[in-house]
Amino acid sequence: MKCPNCQGKSIGKLSTNQYYCWDCFIELTLENGTLSLNQVEEDGSLTTLDDLFEKEQLEAKANGF
Repeated sequence: MKCPNCQGKSIGKLSTNQYYCWDCFIELTLENGTLSLNQVEEDGSLTTLDDLFEKEQLEAKANGF
């Protein structure tokens, strides 16, 4: 399994459909066959990174997850 953002392999599982990349510090959520990527900010809040990817890219990357 590779991170769709940085292509790193340091992916940890947070819960059933949530993962975390220890290389680029993003949270990945898999819902209905689509990935959602969020950056974890210093205060613990999440900022979406989905706007950096096309919808088709997030769906295709979810298939490799």
